Amino acid sequence: MRRILVVLASLFFSLPALAAPLKIVALGDSATAGWLVARKDAYPAELERQLRAKGHDVTVKNAGVSGDTTQGALKRLALAVDPATRIVLVELGTNDLRLHVPAAKMRTNLTEIVRTLQKRHIAVLLIGLGSLDLSGVAHATHVPYARFKLPPGQYRARDGAHFNAEGYRIVVARMVTQVEALIAAVKARQ
Repeated sequence: MRRILVVLASLFFSLPALAAPLKIVALGDSATAGWLVARKDAYPAELERQLRAKGHDVTVKNAGVSGDTTQGALKRLALAVDPATRIVLVELGTNDLRLHVPAAKMRTNLTEIVRTLQKRHIAVLLIGLGSLDLSGVAHATHVPYARFKLPPGQYRARDGAHFNAEGYRIVVARMVTQVEALIAAVKARQ
């Protein structure tokens, strides 16, 4: 019996380890959390579906908090982005402007978020929605940038400001190529 256990143990430990899915975290505010849509219709869930449909073994964690600001996200960054995370999608800034946080402070906070993630060797995609232009932060931190502006109406939730499920599908379809490029870069570094 002991020999059987030794043989089984050696077989078990000689098998290649099953690779865990690549972990992506969507860090953001209500647009990430999915305000006025079911959590399954928010962009992180839709992104995971579209990436898996393309054959990518990924998980996308929704770390969106409605009403969050860049300062709030900075404070919760360590809890929101665990050590196994390989890619973070950062969508923040709208609430800062709505709350009259100076644009320079908002950009400083975003820069600190991105640089903190980069120090942890995490790839970043910066996302700007609507009229929010974060291209300066993206340029300064050398990260890819995606900006999405959809017309009002059929792609909007009932508040007229947030996206509905169809709007999120369109946003994800437009960003998926950039996320796939980040996945390829992360895998090339492994």
